[in-house]
Amino acid sequence: MKHNFGAGPGILPQEVLKQAAEAVIDLNGIGLSLLEISHRSKEFEAVLDEAVSLVKELFSVPEGYSVLFLQGGASTQFALAPYNLLPSTGKAAYLETGVWANKAIKEAKYFGEVEIVATSKESNFTYIPKDYTIPADAAYFHITSNNTIYGTQLQEFPKSPIPLVCDMSSDIFSRKVNIADFGLIYAGAQKNMGPAGVTLVIVKDDILGKVDRKIPAMFNYQTQIEGGSMYNTPPCFAIYVSMLTLRWLKAKGGVAAIEQENITKARVLYDAIDANPLFKAVAAPEDRSNMNVCFVMENPELEKPFLKLCDERGIVGIKGHRSVGGFRASIYNALPLSSILVLVDVMNEFAESNK
Repeated sequence: MKHNFGAGPGILPQEVLKQAAEAVIDLNGIGLSLLEISHRSKEFEAVLDEAVSLVKELFSVPEGYSVLFLQGGASTQFALAPYNLLPSTGKAAYLETGVWANKAIKEAKYFGEVEIVATSKESNFTYIPKDYTIPADAAYFHITSNNTIYGTQLQEFPKSPIPLVCDMSSDIFSRKVNIADFGLIYAGAQKNMGPAGVTLVIVKDDILGKVDRKIPAMFNYQTQIEGGSMYNTPPCFAIYVSMLTLRWLKAKGGVAAIEQENITKARVLYDAIDANPLFKAVAAPEDRSNMNVCFVMENPELEKPFLKLCDERGIVGIKGHRSVGGFRASIYNALPLSSILVLVDVMNEFAESNK
């Protein structure tokens, strides 16, 4: 058995993988593969409609918001958000908390002025800045809710006087969110929602249509809303798997239930790291992520032997990002507590044999 701690594409529920595999051969007994039916067929339209409906239900999306399934990953949204929201003579505000926030900042600078209200770059992003002022004259304030590389997470979202834009790629559907607090949420699916290839966008309708530039159709949120995420051929398979994953999440009790599971899983692993003399967590305790647990060894020479033991025990995807080093255990929604207990046992065994 493999215990998949990979940062992304991340683990998916086993039942979702089985259902998706069946649909590749024959979708719901229609005699055709999901991969070969028209996106305009009643069968696929039902898939897309259910996916949108599940997003709205699980997140209690209020009236006045649109739910889109788009292509290009969150990295494309780095550009589309300012393209649609930042006037050419305007300013956008950003919180810099890691690599992905930094990339979003670079894209926004193509469209207007960018103000970095706070950064934790000087500490290699080991904490989330807290004492900052959001400029009321900016078009929007952009944040990254969870930082996969550095293992930090916003435990509370800021109250913003301007539209709040959030990249939720690595913790979408892992905890309760008040959608009404946000102007725009976007998230690549491949952490908690589905396979790579589709990006979820939840946008407040009344923040659109206020920029002074012409926006090409494919990059215009309003065009995508009018087309119902089908202005062009959508990523049908990725949307289908996302729909199955959202069904699975609903059956488990929804976002509130999975949030409690995630809190428990993270606590078990962090407690084990804190108690183990060989390991040390990287992120500031108050900002530790419940999705990506980053830790290092007090003695770096023991890293390779530990990784070898993990591999022998079926633990995969545990190696840390090159910019941080050490280890990263990504504990997304579909990872069971049993896999975390296996990792904890291996850590304790390794510590015992390396006193």
